[in-house]
Amino acid sequence: MHRNGPTEDIDESALSVTAPKEQAAGVTAVAVSLKRAVDEMGVIRTARTLARVNQVHGFDCPGCAWPEPTGHRRPAEFCENGAKAVAEEATVRTVTPEFFAAHSLDDLADKSGYWLGQQGRLTHPMVLRPGDTHYSPIAWDDAYRLIADHLGDLVSPDEAVFYTSGRTSNETAFLYQTLVRSFGTNNLPDCSNMCHESSGAALVSSIGIGKGSVSIDDFAAADLIIVAGQNPGTNHPRMLSALAGAKTKGAKIIAINPLPETGLLGFRDPQTVKGFTTGVSIADHFLQIRLGGDMALFQALGRLLFEAEDRAPGTVVDREFVDAHCAGFAEYEKQVRAVDFDTVLAATGLSKAELDRTAQQLAESKNIIICWAMGLTQQAHGVATIEEATNLLLLRGIIGKPGAGVCPVRGHSNVQGDRTMGIWEKMPDAFLDALDREFGITSPRKHGFDTVDAIRAMRDGRASVFFGMGGNFVSATPDTAVTEAALRTCALTVQVSTKLNRSHVVHGRTALILPTLGRTDQDLRDGTKQQVSVEDSMSMVHLSTGRLKPVSQHLRSEVAIVCDLALTLFGADHPVPWARFRGDYDTIRDAISRVVPGCADYNTRVRARNGFVLPHPPRDSREFRTSTGKANFAVNELSWTPVPEGRLILQTLRSHDQYNTTIYGLDDRYRGVHGGRKVVLVHPDDITALGFAEDDLVDVISEWTDGTERSVKGFRLIAYPTPRGNAAAYYPETNPLVPLDHVAARSNTPVSKSVTIRLERAAHE
Repeated sequence: MHRNGPTEDIDESALSVTAPKEQAAGVTAVAVSLKRAVDEMGVIRTARTLARVNQVHGFDCPGCAWPEPTGHRRPAEFCENGAKAVAEEATVRTVTPEFFAAHSLDDLADKSGYWLGQQGRLTHPMVLRPGDTHYSPIAWDDAYRLIADHLGDLVSPDEAVFYTSGRTSNETAFLYQTLVRSFGTNNLPDCSNMCHESSGAALVSSIGIGKGSVSIDDFAAADLIIVAGQNPGTNHPRMLSALAGAKTKGAKIIAINPLPETGLLGFRDPQTVKGFTTGVSIADHFLQIRLGGDMALFQALGRLLFEAEDRAPGTVVDREFVDAHCAGFAEYEKQVRAVDFDTVLAATGLSKAELDRTAQQLAESKNIIICWAMGLTQQAHGVATIEEATNLLLLRGIIGKPGAGVCPVRGHSNVQGDRTMGIWEKMPDAFLDALDREFGITSPRKHGFDTVDAIRAMRDGRASVFFGMGGNFVSATPDTAVTEAALRTCALTVQVSTKLNRSHVVHGRTALILPTLGRTDQDLRDGTKQQVSVEDSMSMVHLSTGRLKPVSQHLRSEVAIVCDLALTLFGADHPVPWARFRGDYDTIRDAISRVVPGCADYNTRVRARNGFVLPHPPRDSREFRTSTGKANFAVNELSWTPVPEGRLILQTLRSHDQYNTTIYGLDDRYRGVHGGRKVVLVHPDDITALGFAEDDLVDVISEWTDGTERSVKGFRLIAYPTPRGNAAAYYPETNPLVPLDHVAARSNTPVSKSVTIRLERAAHE
């Protein structure tokens, strides 16, 4: 077993480029998965751990939120990146007090996020006091007292920020938001603010609930599936199996993306005979759209559907559904019938023939699913874009029927569950009323800070305590220089973490690292094994049970950390029974059942084989709890992203060896990038037109209407089949290019998929 992480950091000069892969997964994915797992965990630990991933009595994968099948589960119910995520968490490498004694903050600050994460699991609570150059150990009780003292010194509870990552369990999230509201604030930013907040805003307006309306079983009943702004091959690889299964039943699949993503074009399922031989082509059609052109596409498709209805009345528009369940139809029809096709072609880069073919498939299909991810949400007009996609389904009358509906594909494994449990700065009064009745507390009603507003508040001195329940806030957020400066103004920063990351070396005047159990770890309270629960992308809630012996006796569960901090902060007489919750997680679920809508009889229902599904009125009964009491057709002025002369429009994205800000390795195998991360993918004709050659080193500068610029240095130019005028690069390396105020209308989500850049030859080349 390897107890120590790598001593060498990323050497970008070793970067090499090969042709992109034409098929995803297959034997190579199996080999890579096993090698990474064995390197991190050893052979025996690997076998024991991977056999329990996403199994009924096992643990939920700490990677993505793609659901498990409701029927038969395979012995290997995980993907390559799921295996990497498990290996990262279940590693036997450790970061001990001796490690911190050997590495100063200045030393760690020079390391990449990849190097930091590769060092292993944190083993002890650590503190950095004003003037210290190294973290040093601290007892848990002293750490809790330190946090409570800082919180008690605040003039207002609103001077504290309580962040949450999507890795947190339902039980932790419920208790965490209860603690924060008992303290007196709604400052509960979370990672959803940066990814699917646009989805929630759009869907609440259109159908009355900010969640997808489909189940995993609906894929087998669909005859058309549209996958827009999403790369399942890297971000949700198990989705490829669902898409392949849909194809075998006759479904057509359309991929809409600026980049040709390997998984959507070819897939070798390593658990089938065909996967080991020929594989399957996932996408029947690939629409290579320009960045920011999706809204124009969906509006044009609306016009074409109306024109198809004109040619064959009663065959395209579901008037019975529209008349009974929808509002705003006439206004929508007027808007999209006026769409100008020349503008659409300029915005999308597609041909009129491609538009016509797509519209014909929409018109002829009875059961349609539209899936999307950050390619749509992280646009300035992301909310409107998702509303336009939803308009198409409402027009066809296919919300609330099998094999059809909206499908925002979430990232982190419980980001949706966090929101359900109350992690939101704007929870409705009905939820807060129920919380207050359950515990006899008085929750604040003033809305709190989301992620962007939290950074602004810290930057401006309006917040001075930051508490991070999981995640890597520094690397997940935009405008890196501003975010880091904001955190450094804080009197106290606290990070509840499993592994070292950049957020531990960007700190307040006092800083704490609190090591916690992961999904794979056994959680014992007084000798009794505890279980937690999570919610997947399709509203299924199920249990997760870790089995591995923790790497250190000093680790605490997130539930225990919240409860112990609450007892220190509020005292034993507080009306919330923190000590009882800490000792028995069933009692937490009993409280959830009385507070959270749809969670009645939680403890019984969550123990069913597949758990239970939360209610979804549009899906369940075609009930739309909107301002009109109906599903709302949205009317939006067309917005798109033109490319200025001599410039490019950049999107940030993940490599295949990465999940969110966790860098598993340095090979983006599907795109042919190996051994490094500082690359910018540009169409070969654009490289030539801009006066460069492939493999040149360039500085990337983002330009903004207020005259400001931001830059990142020394990126290697790679010729790639992007649309002309578009470019792509990895985050978090390019997060510094995205200003804090470059956000989506109505959701405040950072716009990382539409950044105007210019390239300059690197001065040090």
